[in-house]
Amino acid sequence: MNSSTGSEKLSGPSSFIRSLPKAELHLHLEGTVDPATLAELSRRHPTTLPVLNNRYSDVSDSGRVLSEDDARAIYRYKDFIGFLMAFKAVTERLRDPDDYELITYRMCEELAREGCVYAEPYVSVGVIYWRGGEFDHLFDGMERGRERGERDFGVKINWIFDAVRHFGPDEGWKVVEKAIQLRERNVVGIGIGGDEAGGPAENFREIYENAAKNGLHLTAHAGESTGPESIWSAMNDLKAERIGHGLHAIEDPELVEHLAKSGTAIEVCVSSNVRTGCCRALAEHPVRKLFDAGVKITIATDDPEMFGCTLTGEYQILQDQFGFSDDDLRRVARNSFEASFLPETEKQKYLAAI
Repeated sequence: MNSSTGSEKLSGPSSFIRSLPKAELHLHLEGTVDPATLAELSRRHPTTLPVLNNRYSDVSDSGRVLSEDDARAIYRYKDFIGFLMAFKAVTERLRDPDDYELITYRMCEELAREGCVYAEPYVSVGVIYWRGGEFDHLFDGMERGRERGERDFGVKINWIFDAVRHFGPDEGWKVVEKAIQLRERNVVGIGIGGDEAGGPAENFREIYENAAKNGLHLTAHAGESTGPESIWSAMNDLKAERIGHGLHAIEDPELVEHLAKSGTAIEVCVSSNVRTGCCRALAEHPVRKLFDAGVKITIATDDPEMFGCTLTGEYQILQDQFGFSDDDLRRVARNSFEASFLPETEKQKYLAAI
């Protein structure tokens, strides 16, 4: 796998990009854990489960306490399996409400540094349930972190609860039922991630229908590791309002035209797509073609600490590698608020700042 996005050759984010108000619509809470925080979590919870070996990464993690250098090495994974194992290294050490409060608060702090004023992070509720954990007390910790982060850094957060495609619809029902139960506590939507081929969208049709009936918004990872048919299914079977990644939409001109005409937003994650090998090289990424075709693209980081990227850096990649002008970037930033699951009055407040 190509472990470089090419971003090391780019200029630092411009003052315009840093000052541009932005929303982050494709961000996994667990993927925001930086090496220092992972080392701190490791000291709190030295897991007894073997998580990594150096077949996949630059360090072996077999239950010992990790130093910050160890944590950095875990994020220097060698392939997509290594990325999944790095993600597991984090989730194995998220055990109690204080842990989730810590990572949520630090996520808010980093978002503020990036000029991000609003975010809709995914929470891997499906993974927590799959591991046999109880969720409500962990969510209490997230909410404490969110409240502190909003107070201290001025970043507004609403949550999206994420199910896992390849765990199947029975597990998905658990996630959606919990999202419905907690929708008055800043939960605005549901999503499905994981193995697209191993969990077809059509299996989740009734789950999504139930979520929509109960006032939740709908998004779905699609077209990241599989082709355009996954995106069609997310829209037709799930009625998804946004598409996570949507990388392979460009392979189907009819789909691109439909996305543009319908105004369906795509949560584009450039560096993520290259780091996971879903896109072979930065220069081959279709973000410019999608934008020029009139597709409503938003720019996001996915798992920024694991992919070595930042939101301002992703905007700078658009400018340096794909020729986006400042006006183009302003359009992308507007898209991020227009495609958000905020009430219309709140969208207009943010749009006015742009």
